[in-house]
Amino acid sequence: MRARAALYGPATLTGLVTALATAALDQASKLWLLEVFRLGERGRVVIAPVLDLQLTWNPGISYGLLQQTGIGRWILLAVSVGAVLLLWVWLARAHSRLAAIALGLIIGGAVGNAIDRFVHGAVADFVLLHIGTGASRIDWYVFNLADCAIVAGVAGLLFDALVAPRAAKAP
Repeated sequence: MRARAALYGPATLTGLVTALATAALDQASKLWLLEVFRLGERGRVVIAPVLDLQLTWNPGISYGLLQQTGIGRWILLAVSVGAVLLLWVWLARAHSRLAAIALGLIIGGAVGNAIDRFVHGAVADFVLLHIGTGASRIDWYVFNLADCAIVAGVAGLLFDALVAPRAAKAP
């Protein structure tokens, strides 16, 4: 009975809602940019001096590492599913609201990118950070909302583990 309560406790519910909202917002942003705004047809759209929108399909992981096609795509998808399951177990054992939200952000981001990998064979990235001076320009990083959620989730977990007051955590 105690295990069942842990799977459906308040922290778990908070994490689940966060994960669902994150995955939904990620997929909605990609759907809008691809089908309504038609970012792929527009090419690069300048937003600010260091920020553009530009569609990039990433068949790998962060920074385009481990680019995979064919069976490798399915292996990366399986690894994502495995990671989500392990994170779910962690979420079920979370003792603080911050940890639950952070894990929900990571799970939701992983699910959002896994949906892309399943449907499109690659992850749709579209926010391009760059710097430039005169004639030179460095495109630093292209990412999406799911990536932001994952980074925010990791930062939340670090804060919860290293800085958050111990009194706020349940025994």
